[in-house]
Amino acid sequence: MDKLESYVNRYNEINEELMNTNLDRRDYERLAKEQASLGEYVELHNRREKLNKEIEEAKEILKTEQDAELRDIFSEELEKNRKLMEALEKEIEVALIDKDEDDEKNVILEIRGGAGGDEASLFAGELLRMYQKFAEKHHFKMNIVNLSETGVGGVKEVACTINGKGVYSKFKFESGVHRVQRVPETESGGRVHTSTVTVAVLPENEDVDVKIEDKDLRIDVCRSSGAGGQSVNTTDSAVRIVHLPTGMIVTCQDERSQIQNREKAMRILKSKLYDFYKAQADAEYAEKRKCQVGTGDRSERIRTYNFPQSRVTDHRINLTLYNLPQIMEGEIDEIIDALTQAAIEEQLHGKKD
Repeated sequence: MDKLESYVNRYNEINEELMNTNLDRRDYERLAKEQASLGEYVELHNRREKLNKEIEEAKEILKTEQDAELRDIFSEELEKNRKLMEALEKEIEVALIDKDEDDEKNVILEIRGGAGGDEASLFAGELLRMYQKFAEKHHFKMNIVNLSETGVGGVKEVACTINGKGVYSKFKFESGVHRVQRVPETESGGRVHTSTVTVAVLPENEDVDVKIEDKDLRIDVCRSSGAGGQSVNTTDSAVRIVHLPTGMIVTCQDERSQIQNREKAMRILKSKLYDFYKAQADAEYAEKRKCQVGTGDRSERIRTYNFPQSRVTDHRINLTLYNLPQIMEGEIDEIIDALTQAAIEEQLHGKKD
């Protein structure tokens, strides 16, 4: 309740600050955004205050009321409000769980074929399509910034940006190793093969304070590659940036001009470096993320897609579904919702411990 009160007090403080006519536009927008984020807590606080007042009034009336019929009415009302208060306090408890500060950020999504050769690259392409369908369903904007295809029509690796409200909260559980079990088209004996694809999801940090020295960069330009026709630029517009100290490489070729591709590549590089240095400098933070459901260790096998049995199993929460065709069409909300709920319950359990 102290935490809830502090949010309400901060909301009221911002009200006072917003009345200051000397605020510049940037400060006004920052304060308005902070206030909007606190609105949920103010609403919960007001509901609790109103319900508590009704409970106290009913208790006071029952102390002096002699009429049996009226006592029954107020007793029923009191019991109903007590149950409502119990449910409301659980709702408040969930709302006050520390939210991931990155949840509202845009996303950088990278998919790479792993073990399994051509079959891994083919499944990487299918995962890309699954995420495209999922993003479209939630009205997120997804752009492919770099795509490396294989000769059999698969994807060796792909990098995308995904923009929209709450994108990271929907995609953050996808980091890790995705395993596919099926009979490849080239398998004459009908044997089931196992292949893997690695997925990495990073919050896009456009304004992070990551110092990048020019001497630490090697920037190459070349012609964009693609399927041919209008999708291929006839000028050297694709940009490849190598961060020499870490060996990190970012390629961007989706924009028509070299300047635009360079700007986007630098944004992605900054986000990747921010994530790299943050994990490196804060071991405790990294360990915490590894322990959380579905975030942290990108080498972890998180999910298996078994085509012969039409089965998908998320190993982190032991969830198994038998609707693989629908899932490959982007219908992964049931998995995401279950992972989100598991993360909430884990935080609540940790607090009670």
